[in-house]
Amino acid sequence: MRAAMAGMTLAEKIGQMFVLQVNGDTATTTNQTDVAANQALYGSDVRNGAELLAKFHPGGIIYFTQTNNLNNPQQVALLSNGLQRAALADDGVPVQISTDQEGGVVTRIPPPSAISPGNMAIGATFDRGLSYSTAASTGRQLRAMGINMDHAPVVDVNTNPRNTADGTRAFSDRSEVVSAFGAAAVLGYQENGVAATAKHFPGLGSSEANPDTGIAVVNETREEILRTDIPPFRAAIAAGVKSIMPTAVIVPALDPTRTPAILSKPIITGLLRDTLRYDGVIVTDALRADALKDIPQDQVILGAIRAGNDELLLPTDPPAAIATVTGAVRDGTISRHRIDESVYRILRLKAELGLFDHPFTTSQAVDSRVGTAADQQTMATAAQRSMTLLKNQAGVLPLPANSGRHVLVTGWGFNGVPSLADKLSAKGLVATPMWTGSPDPQTIAQVVAAAGASDVTVVLTNNAWGDVTQQNLVNALLATGKPVVTVAVGGPYDIAYFPSAPTYLAAYGYRDVSLAAIADTLVGAEPTGRLPVTIRTPDGGTVLFPFGSGMGYHSQG
Repeated sequence: MRAAMAGMTLAEKIGQMFVLQVNGDTATTTNQTDVAANQALYGSDVRNGAELLAKFHPGGIIYFTQTNNLNNPQQVALLSNGLQRAALADDGVPVQISTDQEGGVVTRIPPPSAISPGNMAIGATFDRGLSYSTAASTGRQLRAMGINMDHAPVVDVNTNPRNTADGTRAFSDRSEVVSAFGAAAVLGYQENGVAATAKHFPGLGSSEANPDTGIAVVNETREEILRTDIPPFRAAIAAGVKSIMPTAVIVPALDPTRTPAILSKPIITGLLRDTLRYDGVIVTDALRADALKDIPQDQVILGAIRAGNDELLLPTDPPAAIATVTGAVRDGTISRHRIDESVYRILRLKAELGLFDHPFTTSQAVDSRVGTAADQQTMATAAQRSMTLLKNQAGVLPLPANSGRHVLVTGWGFNGVPSLADKLSAKGLVATPMWTGSPDPQTIAQVVAAAGASDVTVVLTNNAWGDVTQQNLVNALLATGKPVVTVAVGGPYDIAYFPSAPTYLAAYGYRDVSLAAIADTLVGAEPTGRLPVTIRTPDGGTVLFPFGSGMGYHSQG
């Protein structure tokens, strides 16, 4: 690494510390929309990814759907190869290519890739082997498409049911469960050629806001944080996690100045580097997050470096951010030695991933490793084993397959409602979709009328604790006296807001893999999942369903 660094210019070293986005489905795109977006962000002389690498030498590129990077597996592989060719032609250093393929709610790459049902669903299986196998499946597929880093797993401990940042992205509300499942996921990714990223340091699970969209504060004591939030990061480090992502949460107990963690030297260097002895790559969460919007960008960039971060992800104005670092090094505000520390870690990571020797993928790798029957089965098994039946008081479930019974499928999920209806119809029921989203009174009245003409209603909810209109819909359906099955496709906590619901299934997800498991469960597949969290009344005072709750069709749990 030292030899490689010796031949790099200051601009190339600084570039290695930035992870940027680029619009386009190829590295040399001429698509007018993508070209215009790139020029707006990087200047008129940067039309595509190849020109971005040549001008600014970023060490990493992150893929998103909205930047037209992720249309299909073969296209992704060609884009990755094009970016690697451009990087090698520029400074001879392969590029780190990342995305957020957590599974469940945060899924960047669509089918035909095999998609995990998400962390909380996996936690509900109580089988950390499935955490390993689903991560291994994801890792194999990503590397086949030329993606060598996944910003996963989330190892936050979801102790706040109203957490808008994590929810089903977390494995559990228990530190020991998150530690075990998170470490297993790290091994799954990394033993299949993809660097894992444990996030969001020092833990977001007790907050309510999401730093991407607002100011998030953790009000736990230092002792509580060290006891609850830090152990999963210790476990990830022990498993050899190659990167850790801090976020812009404010943690007064760890930094009384209320500096966001992502910019806090006591948290990044003091706690993560010195106390936890972590010497891997630290990659910031997005620096364009709303939580940082009131801090001038130059202060954000320099603060992130001073705090101890290695990679700077998605600054608001990348050219200005790079110029800020360049100017700070030249005037001595930041030492060249400090830059070299981060560049060494970044290049070491790339070497450990084999990128200097094998930076490219092939179309054959995509065909043989993406969306295979075996990987689809791995994900389907995890989803099916996550299905958690909490109430079946009226014995409405299972519904008899091939019975022709009329089933109204309604509630949250523009795609989920019709998709579930189709799956139930394929099982010999007469299922009618009626999507409501967040319904107004008129829509609720229409759904209630349709329910009256149906044998049973299946209503989907997603984080209804934050949406009173979903609560109104469920309560109106319950008031009809007709059979109602409530299925939570977000967090399992919704039952606290309509506790009289007699039939309640926690599914933890709304991706197709989860909808298929829901359909199977509704018509008789045994629900074997158990709650990986505790469900309390809205005021937090009374436990409604303790950790580990769950019942089968032939057992009470």
